[in-house]
Amino acid sequence: MFIDQTPPPAVVVQAPPPQVAARVAPAWDLTVGLINATVQVDQPLGDGTRKVGTAFLINAPRADGQPRTVLVTAAHVLEQMPLAGSRIGWRVQGADGGWRFDASPFVIRDAAEQPLWVRHPDRDVAVMEITAPDAFARAAIPLAWLADRDAFEDFEVGPGDELLSLGFPRGLSANRAGFPILRVGRVASWPVSPVEAFPTFLLDFKVFPGNSGGPVFWTASARRRPDAPAPDHPFIAGLLAQEVVSGGERLDLGVVVHAEYIREAIALLDVSPPAPRR
Repeated sequence: MFIDQTPPPAVVVQAPPPQVAARVAPAWDLTVGLINATVQVDQPLGDGTRKVGTAFLINAPRADGQPRTVLVTAAHVLEQMPLAGSRIGWRVQGADGGWRFDASPFVIRDAAEQPLWVRHPDRDVAVMEITAPDAFARAAIPLAWLADRDAFEDFEVGPGDELLSLGFPRGLSANRAGFPILRVGRVASWPVSPVEAFPTFLLDFKVFPGNSGGPVFWTASARRRPDAPAPDHPFIAGLLAQEVVSGGERLDLGVVVHAEYIREAIALLDVSPPAPRR
């Protein structure tokens, strides 16, 4: 889901701008790592409202090995932003150790109003190469941590397993610094694989406007079966695309697109990549 919302309090921009401080998490801590890699994207509409969604960053080097930071979100988040200019909500750490929200503009459409993102042809997934501050480029999650088509079967993930999600429900953040809010839910679908037959699955948790595009991820400590096989690193299970509504009633269920489709969308960047924009 996606919302219009009144803008947050104005952000004071200092000159010269302070350096973005690195916020390094232990290599094994995907939860803190993904918090650092998850950002709010929004577009002020000039009438006191704004469009808001969630995105996260993936470290996806080009085929020639050159570094590349890719912003991942639900396709409808960007498609429902009508203007060319949008904003990413970076977070800046001051000399005293405190943090503040620092929204930076970036362009999502060119002069001909063509999108600068790549949309998966069949799924609600959009990816876009961006130029991120150094700290955020370092915080981007490795491409290998995106679950592939066999991950759910290999590691026996199924109904009742606990997954976590990050986002900005109703445009809110965990604090004034703009960090995302962590939510917990359980897999509510069966079967959940193969992904070709079941490209999405349900997650039992409350979904709010503004959560769209957020990462849904799995950690070994949140298993229904502690004896189940585990990978040597955590993984992102997918992307939150929408909530389930029936007859106008919210059912407290989220629809998650498998991470395999994020992989496929990123691969499309190498076929015909739009120019990276900030």
